[in-house]
Formats: sequence, structure tokens, C-alpha cells
Amino acid sequence: MSDITLNGGEISILKTIGLSGGMMAGAQLADRTDEMKGAEFLDTLTGLISQDYVVSNKVNVRTMDDVKSASFRVNPAFARDLKGAVYPSRQKEETGRRKRRS
Repeated sequence: MSDITLNGGEISILKTIGLSGGMMAGAQLADRTDEMKGAEFLDTLTGLISQDYVVSNKVNVRTMDDVKSASFRVNPAFARDLKGAVYPSRQKEETGRRKRRS
């Protein structure tokens, strides 16, 4: 397992999209994360995309109009590691349970 560290904005966006791999419309994502300012939201989202944690159906997502016309999902290749980073207490509980069963 890799050690992924996320800031609060990244965690907020990942939780909003959902870690199960389902697609979310960009307009819906923007509406649900309205507490983040436009520039902060775009910077955070493009950072997640550049790290391949989030996948978009559009190549360039540079403006809020681009976000609203795109769809997003968490990259399934990173989903398990991201769950551990977003919910660190759950990861520790799962590890503890596995050790007791063995």
C-alpha cells in the first residue's frame, strides 16, 4: 500500500465524487462543493486529475464551464489507497481485524 497524503480540499472532493468508482456529473460536483471558492476548487480538482486520482471524460478542465460539462470518477487503480487516505481510522480497524483472524 502506498502512503497517500491529502489536504482537506482534496478529501472533500473525493468524498463528494465517491470512492466506489461511479461517475458524477461536473455540474453536480460543483454544486455539492460550493463551499470551496472557484479557483481553489479548480486547483484542487486539476491537482487530483494530474495525479491520476480522478479521471475525467474531458481532456482539459480549466474553467468552471469545463467542469460543469464533464463527468468525473475516482480512478479504480487508486481507489483502495485513497480510501485509506480519506478514512485513516477505518484502515487501522481493518488491519487490526485481519491480524486477529490469522
